[in-house]
Amino acid sequence: MMALIEFERLLKQAMGLSAATIGEVTLERALQERQQACGLPDLQAYWDRLQSSTAELQELIEALVVPETWFFRHGEAFSALVEVARKGTLRTVPGTPLRLLSLPCATGEEPYSMAMALLDAGFSAGQFHIDAVDISQRALGKARAACYGKHSFRSRDLGFRERYFEATGHGYRLIEPVRRLVQFRQGNLFSPLSFPQAASYELIFCRNLLIYFDRPTQEQAIAVLGQLLAPHGLLFVGHAETSLLTSQGFVPAQLSRAFAFHKAERTEQPPWPAPARTTRAAPAKPLLPPPPRQAAASRPASPPPSRPVPSPGLPRQAETELDAASRLADQGQFAAAARLCLAHLDTHGPSARVFHLLGLVNDASGDAAEAASFYRKALYLDPEHGEALIHLALLLEKQGHMDSAQRLHARARRLKSRTGG
Repeated sequence: MMALIEFERLLKQAMGLSAATIGEVTLERALQERQQACGLPDLQAYWDRLQSSTAELQELIEALVVPETWFFRHGEAFSALVEVARKGTLRTVPGTPLRLLSLPCATGEEPYSMAMALLDAGFSAGQFHIDAVDISQRALGKARAACYGKHSFRSRDLGFRERYFEATGHGYRLIEPVRRLVQFRQGNLFSPLSFPQAASYELIFCRNLLIYFDRPTQEQAIAVLGQLLAPHGLLFVGHAETSLLTSQGFVPAQLSRAFAFHKAERTEQPPWPAPARTTRAAPAKPLLPPPPRQAAASRPASPPPSRPVPSPGLPRQAETELDAASRLADQGQFAAAARLCLAHLDTHGPSARVFHLLGLVNDASGDAAEAASFYRKALYLDPEHGEALIHLALLLEKQGHMDSAQRLHARARRLKSRTGG
């Protein structure tokens, strides 16, 4: 029987995807569906088809990348976009249009939200330009059609729908003047052909993409994003990706509840890098139901007063449970992620990893006090938990506790220097 690892290697080469992030069951299901759709007897025959058909490889990618997005998802990021755009400090050349990039753009809700946010803030169409890139041809087809059903409208305030959409028999269609503001293309983060010549963007939204890569690919992706980012630009990422940016030399911007970063060194834009090994972009985000609007998870019973001795490693079952909780958090299902974490605590007891994850969940849900409490618990169990150090420092910065935040950043830098991480 054809080994699954061969398909995993092919997908890693084609799109950067680390199969571990989606799970073997998901991959096996997609392979079986495509094998049957091609009328082939077994996986070996399907493997042979993949080797000779770029069209079928694209079909397999389409089966794996199901976008999960909606208009003004995590609205704080769009408020921050408007805030920094109004200041006028991002442009490399004063007076030129602001350049924005959405990657992956999925079915278009994110880049169209960028456009509507800027229009509502008083910007004219000639004052900004938006590029939107995704690997999925199907998603881009839906984005260009710009006709959306109720699942694309999940924010509390739907006033934008009245201003910018026309009701149809199948949902709501974005009006043509707004559609013209976004330029869609199928592309790849790792190929210069995906972007205009010498592209340089003042604002890049690349949220919850890096989580689907392994560490070497993450570092490669961040390097390319840094070269696409203008000298004074901002890069927006998902909440679970913040430590990746800080570990690669990016500096957090002081924007409330928006995970935005700028370059540590404000130098001239470097030339376009040599093409990387991979030739396709990473997948859009997996399809999951929207997170229920619930209060942030309450903390479990306090840990014992004496510091537990960290175990050499959690049982594999416990690791799998936390992996699932982490994926739910990355996809915005904070209440579900918190429930898994609390169940894990009941079964396996306290650990730095589960407390750190609960900190992330509460942080993203807006409960800063509870988030800080969980980050501190993680550091109580593991004083050298680098991500907990950084996330607690970022949280304290947002609250104005600069001295405490600087001390934590210093600890994180010493840890990185000592471990080489």
